[in-house]
Amino acid sequence: MRYAAPRVFSEMFMLTPFEIDQLAHNQLQDPYALLGPHQVEGVWEVRVLLPQARAVTLLDVVNGKTYPMHNRHHPLFFEVTLGETLPDYCLQVEREWGAQEILRDPYRYVPQVWGELDIYLFAEGNHHKIYEKLGAHPLVIEGVNGVYFSVWAPNAKNVSVLGDFNYWDGRPHQMRRLGMSGVWEVFVPGVQVGAVYKYEIKNQQGHIYEKTDPYGFQQEIRPKTGSIVTDLDRYTWGDQAWLEARAHRDPLRSPIAVFEVHLGSWLHASTDVPPAPEYAHTGKTPEESVVPSSEYKPYGRYLTYRELAAQLIPYVKELGFTHIELLPVAEHPFDGSWGYQVIGYYAATSRYGPPQDFMYFVDQCHQNGIGVIIDWVPGHFPRDGHGLAFFDGTHLYEYPDPRMGEHKDWGTLVFNYGRHEVRNFLIANALFWFEKFHIDGIRVDAVASMLYLDYSRKEGEWVPNQYGGREHIQAIEFFRQLNKTIFEKFPGILSIAEESTAWPMVTWPTHVGGLGFNLKWNMGWMHDMLDYFRLDPWFRQFNHNLVTFSIMYAFSENYMLAFSHDEVVHGKSHMIGKMPGDPWDKFASLRCLYGYMYTHPGKQTLFMGMEFGQWQEWNVWTDLEWPLLQYEPHIKLRQYIMALNQLLRSQPALYEKDIEPEGFQWIDCQDHSGVISFQRRGKNPEDTLVVVCNFAPILRGNYRIGVPERGFYRELLNSDALEFYGKGFGNLGGKWSEDHSYHHLPYSLELCLPPLAILVLKRDPDSLLPASGSGDSLQ
Repeated sequence: MRYAAPRVFSEMFMLTPFEIDQLAHNQLQDPYALLGPHQVEGVWEVRVLLPQARAVTLLDVVNGKTYPMHNRHHPLFFEVTLGETLPDYCLQVEREWGAQEILRDPYRYVPQVWGELDIYLFAEGNHHKIYEKLGAHPLVIEGVNGVYFSVWAPNAKNVSVLGDFNYWDGRPHQMRRLGMSGVWEVFVPGVQVGAVYKYEIKNQQGHIYEKTDPYGFQQEIRPKTGSIVTDLDRYTWGDQAWLEARAHRDPLRSPIAVFEVHLGSWLHASTDVPPAPEYAHTGKTPEESVVPSSEYKPYGRYLTYRELAAQLIPYVKELGFTHIELLPVAEHPFDGSWGYQVIGYYAATSRYGPPQDFMYFVDQCHQNGIGVIIDWVPGHFPRDGHGLAFFDGTHLYEYPDPRMGEHKDWGTLVFNYGRHEVRNFLIANALFWFEKFHIDGIRVDAVASMLYLDYSRKEGEWVPNQYGGREHIQAIEFFRQLNKTIFEKFPGILSIAEESTAWPMVTWPTHVGGLGFNLKWNMGWMHDMLDYFRLDPWFRQFNHNLVTFSIMYAFSENYMLAFSHDEVVHGKSHMIGKMPGDPWDKFASLRCLYGYMYTHPGKQTLFMGMEFGQWQEWNVWTDLEWPLLQYEPHIKLRQYIMALNQLLRSQPALYEKDIEPEGFQWIDCQDHSGVISFQRRGKNPEDTLVVVCNFAPILRGNYRIGVPERGFYRELLNSDALEFYGKGFGNLGGKWSEDHSYHHLPYSLELCLPPLAILVLKRDPDSLLPASGSGDSLQ
């Protein structure tokens, strides 16, 4: 709850018919100058504008006296002259249809929410909590409860609040403009949490636009488009220990395995009757929280945030992933956009419940040791009439020149990163999700589309920068400001760039000229590996560089290795379908690919359904293919993912020096028959791992590789193990080294390499091996 100071009133001259007429037609920028209580020649007058009112009476709430108000100047304009003392009053309104209402006069209370510093910081793009000023906020003034509304519309002629509380009529609650700031405000007494509202914006030509609140914290479920007043401070968090530990953790030197999820298609509810969730922290009644009937789907209705907390979190925890990454959960009008065409940047989508329930979901993730990353979309926004497009009758949030302000491929608009207030909108939005929803990271979508002025544009369809180049300098500065700000305020979090080009220094610090992200999706590795694994194994010998080239640049950036939703849609087939051969070969190849992914330098991301080998492409409208988990190959592939995550968490060599060249060394990368071997190293030399990948469908019985030390090398992982649906070939749990120099290393192992498999071995630090002159294995 926030408070404002009481109003200080001043002398006013008599009104003119012209001013009243302007007020009645929404043409004034300061309705407070005419409406509410004013002193005129030493006595108080009260003036109200009330459309659809037959009669209005001023009621003194202290002594019960009544004063009929008159509309002698205009049918909508009621006024009354009082004495030298202004009483605490209400308005008793008789509507044209006979209804009686008791209202508080909105112009009796002047909010003092904005200070000069707020306006200054917003104008320069550095108000990091601007969402506490703009938007709709419960407020108390002089003991009266209501909602404070504020919106930025600098080019508007007039702005009003619309809602059920004024019968969606823009005349009763006209807003005042705060000088040259372009900010409009009004306090509406009596409005409560849960009220639906919009802004009615009149441009200079008199055209009217009805817009949802850019800073609204909740929106109606599509196809409705209203904003909903909510109080985000009602939820009580229980994740303080998680947040404190996060602030002291270096994520780049910690295990990170991300499970990417689209909440609406992971699983639907099988029942036709919405369950009764808990309401302890939502502030809503059961009736308010029930999923509307419009949400029923052929596969069942959407699960709520609380139901997802009960089902998705245990599933991810059992698999062993460290983080859940959610496709955009900001409000969006079209399900088929997967959330990437955002309307409500400050509103968690209402598809799955109120924002307090999303807080509960994040809270439960943290209490179960799982971080939460959200996909964040500052690269574009849709043209929907109720959204940001042409917001105040001008190109306010977007560039006016379509050569900069449109993405024709997507049919969307581009934010004007050069306008301070727009940049402030976006940076404060990122901070908002960390502050209010306790998220642990953002994955910034479509970074390349922002960095290049000619992205997906033909010659003549783009505007060069001031130096004649294609680099989008304003977007570059936006990224630097974004990342510098969020890391200063929230240490230990993740900022991940989905950047698909060779743009340099994406994950380098801003003070040396980088963009400041701390991770970048390795799109090159992803494409190379999928191209390689699609090949018939016989042809892989001619494309060996596809599996080795990534090490050439692996430490130029901090990389995330991701197989995302984009790789299993639009005719690309799901992961298991990309693999060649018979069904056993497909599963073996997929296990080998995942194994190489987890042992390659970088962090890991897998999209839902990949963990058990879904066959059909991802479909946003349906569930995953859960029935497959009754079949052994799919059950055991899921067990394999659990084993990989356990390996990652338990072996420091896979994460401690993940971003340093010292953390990786080839043993042999030149065997074009389909075998690679390498070491992964941590801070402690005893943590070193030896990894061997056999990408050919050939059992190799006596394959020798060099190793750095003498001892027994235990087999930590064998993707061909029977428990993973393999054939059971291997090394009986491990091998003793031989005093036989190989691959420029002093010792060697003679291994059995299963077909289409990966081995991970680690020297037992307690093992001692006497010198062997013959070099024979002592196993």
